[in-house]
Order: sequence, then structure tokens, then C-alpha cells
Amino acid sequence: MDFRVFVEPQQGASYTDQLAVAQTAEQVGFSGFFRSDHYVAMAGDGLPGPTDSWVTLGALARETTAIRLGTLVTSSTFRHPGPLAVTVAQVDAMSGGRVDFGIGAGWFEAEHRAYAIPFPPLAERFARLTEQLEVIIGLWTAPDGDLFDYAGTHYALSESPALPKPAQRPHPPIIIGGLGARRTPMLAATFAAEFNVPFASIETIETQFGRVADAVASVGRSPDSMVYSAAFVVCAGRNDAEVARRADAIGRDLDELRSNTPLIGTPAQIVDQLGAAVEIGVQRIYLQVLDMSDLDHLDLFATQVMRQF
Repeated sequence: MDFRVFVEPQQGASYTDQLAVAQTAEQVGFSGFFRSDHYVAMAGDGLPGPTDSWVTLGALARETTAIRLGTLVTSSTFRHPGPLAVTVAQVDAMSGGRVDFGIGAGWFEAEHRAYAIPFPPLAERFARLTEQLEVIIGLWTAPDGDLFDYAGTHYALSESPALPKPAQRPHPPIIIGGLGARRTPMLAATFAAEFNVPFASIETIETQFGRVADAVASVGRSPDSMVYSAAFVVCAGRNDAEVARRADAIGRDLDELRSNTPLIGTPAQIVDQLGAAVEIGVQRIYLQVLDMSDLDHLDLFATQVMRQF
């Protein structure tokens, strides 16, 4: 089992806060630091305000040395595919080839209204996401020296130099996730190296993994060419009192947390609860860390849970 840290900076975090979490995660042995791509808080005042995901990751690329970096996930509504390909390739080069590129169709309409970002209907967002993936991968994989052209319904490129290239070849691993029954599994099977299910029950995760596995087979890929991952909020403690204190710090009810995440409780309890995730084929887990000031939380999980896997 592989473990990565995942944060939601739009809820209220500075670059300095994120740097501390990323460097601590690297020091204690997590394999990745990932962040959301949002501009508006879902609750609270969000102070001091949002930070741009790729500006942040570019800076972290120079202030870490080994940990993987990426988004879970970049909203395709926020950026045109050509400049996004340039941005991600540059951060990949700045990190020495440590980027994983998560991308999705976008869903939070309020942040689009708040920052004058067009928010088309769902069908169009999926169509744009598909074209963005075709454009970005096309730019990254075009032979050196060749120009790249693309004619889609929503995007058209003419004589693009298809530069810069990312450090990883053919390109950084792509992560696609979600709960859609038809379009999402096929998108993942067509473009992704990893499929992620966020904040769902073990039964829902198992169902969605099955859909993706069927889609992977339908496009002729080998079963082991896809990494299957899940994201859960984490609330660990050395004893019940510490678990309760951490739940209170993030404004969550203990019973509610116990009903929707296996990453709650003492280390022994969490190890036991993760058995069901292992059984259904979860290979990687993203810990949603909601209190970014509590760096001891990361150390506890790494030393007493992660090392048992």
C-alpha cells in the first residue's frame, strides 16, 4: 500500500502552511504531496485566501527533493489545454520528473461565478475534458522538432511547437477519478495511469473499480497497467482522547467520521479497518489532511500506521 498526503488549501492555508506539510510528509516517508484545485472555500472564510495549485507546486518542486507532487484534481475549466501543458511540463522539469497530473471536468459552480470562469453544462465539460487530454498528451508526445495540429469541437491548435516537453517520458502519469458509471471509467481507461475514488464507501469503491477494470479490458490494456486509489479524511490518535481532539479541530463529528472513513481511530484500529480496502484492490491511499497545522498527525500516521504496510 502506498500513502500520499492530500490537502485542501482553499479552506484556509498559505503557501508557507503547504510547504510545511509537504516537507514534513517527505521527511516522514509519504510518497506524495497533492493538493486540490479550487478558488473558493466550501465552508468557513477561507482566509488568507486561495493559492493557485500550479504556482504552489512549482515552488514546492524546488523546496522538496523526492516526494511526488500533483493535483487531485486540476479543473479543466480553469485553463486552456495549451498553456496547461506548458505549465505542467515546466513543473515536471523543475521537480526532476516528480509530477503526477490529476485532471477532471470541474464541478463547483460557485467558484466559477466568483472568478468569471465559464461553467458549461456537464456534457460539454466532459467533451472539453476529453479534448484537453488529447491536446495535452499530443503536445507532450509529439516528436522533437515536429509541429502539432489539432482540430476539435472546442479546441483547435495550428503549428504548435509542442514545447516544452516534460521531464518524464512519454509524459507524467495522469490521474482521473470520480463516480460516473460510463464516461468516467472510459476516460480513465483511455488516458489514465491511475484511477481514484474520493470519499466513498468500500462498496462504492469496489463497484467503481470494477467498472474501470472492465473499461481497461475493453480498450486492450493489461489489467496491471492501472493503479487503483482512494481518498479518505484522516483522523488518527494515540488514544481515544487524541482522536476526539483531532475530530473537534476539523469540526467533524466522531460518529460521522467512523461511518465514512477507515482512517479514524488509533493506529491499531486504522490498520485493521484498512483490511477491507486492501481486499478490494486499493493500491494507494490519499490522506485528506484538514488541519494543516498539526504536523504531528503526519508523523504519527507514518510511524505507526504506514510502516505496517
